[in-house]
Amino acid sequence: MSESALPLSAQLAVSDFELFDLPAQFAQDRAQLDARWKDLQREAHPDKFASQGTAAQRVAMQWSVRINEAYQRLKDPMRRAAYLCELGGAPIQAENNTAMPAAFLMQHMEWREAMDDATEVTALEALHNEVQQAHAAALQQCAHLIDTAHDLPAAAQQVRGLMFIEKFLHDIEARID
Repeated sequence: MSESALPLSAQLAVSDFELFDLPAQFAQDRAQLDARWKDLQREAHPDKFASQGTAAQRVAMQWSVRINEAYQRLKDPMRRAAYLCELGGAPIQAENNTAMPAAFLMQHMEWREAMDDATEVTALEALHNEVQQAHAAALQQCAHLIDTAHDLPAAAQQVRGLMFIEKFLHDIEARID
């Protein structure tokens, strides 16, 4: 039975991957994800349920919100990795687990110093490119840890590192502006 054949209220309780009829893995086809999101939004549009009364429209609205939340989580690689870790029993716990490997912390400190010392936009742009490459490498490592090695605790650690990197990328972009 496809997920769309389930009653709307039951679809609210399934995982994001089940809702989108996708495999629960890090690697995803963005075009397929986008197409499925549009299909689900059409199915859930409250106007389709106008003749069924306000209760049906309210459930359709909840379903629409649920679809959008799932889409936002699945389309963002870092959020998707965090979600997979949590589904697999390895919660990220970023607010109370900030322990990072020493090499990561040293790299982060070097980047911070480079940003603080930068006096020209070209230096900040070069740093931004370097950090973006580290971000891409960390995402690749996440993909490997989740889809190949199935090491969700290590993937959760990697996601916490990605959170630091993404925040730092935003800091660099703000400094460039």
